[in-house]
Amino acid sequence: MSPAAEPAKTGPSRREQILAAAAELFARHGFHGVGIDDIGSAVGISGPALYRHFRSKDAMLGEMLTSISEVLLDGGLARISSAAGAQEALGDLVRFHVDFALDNPSLITVQERNLGNLTDPDRRKVRALQRRYVEAWVEVIRDAGPAVPEPTARAAAHAVFGLINSTPHSRHLDRDQMADLLTAMALTALIHTPVS
Repeated sequence: MSPAAEPAKTGPSRREQILAAAAELFARHGFHGVGIDDIGSAVGISGPALYRHFRSKDAMLGEMLTSISEVLLDGGLARISSAAGAQEALGDLVRFHVDFALDNPSLITVQERNLGNLTDPDRRKVRALQRRYVEAWVEVIRDAGPAVPEPTARAAAHAVFGLINSTPHSRHLDRDQMADLLTAMALTALIHTPVS
């Protein structure tokens, strides 16, 4: 096949490469421990060249955390709407969140540690998206269990997020074994959520 006839290879855009490198660096060194030159070096460009893609390091973090929150919300709502009932929706939500956490450990770490580093408008946007994601979980937990009170369902959702999101710090098994373990633990906890 001639080079002209080969299908075009599509990879991550330069912007996506920058965000991925920034996520790795922020997760490893903290937001304040990473300079614009560090991020540029990680993607093979000068630090100042990053300003062609992002107006600031703050803007980079804002886009990163907003994007994570949108992916989680959209993915969660899609699984709920395609499920055949509350029990299936609960299993699908857990598996979706487990897969996201295992496949994106740097993003999970950045999300957990850096909300306070966002600008006020970005923080409000991310918080609103996160609240909607939690509400989706609360509704499914309540529908899947026998009369689970709303505060209990909310506490259970946050506890399960804590369990699943701890994966960047506790990966002692291979990816599939860890996914099975986390899914089983989360579903067992949610299915046995007390009703009072």
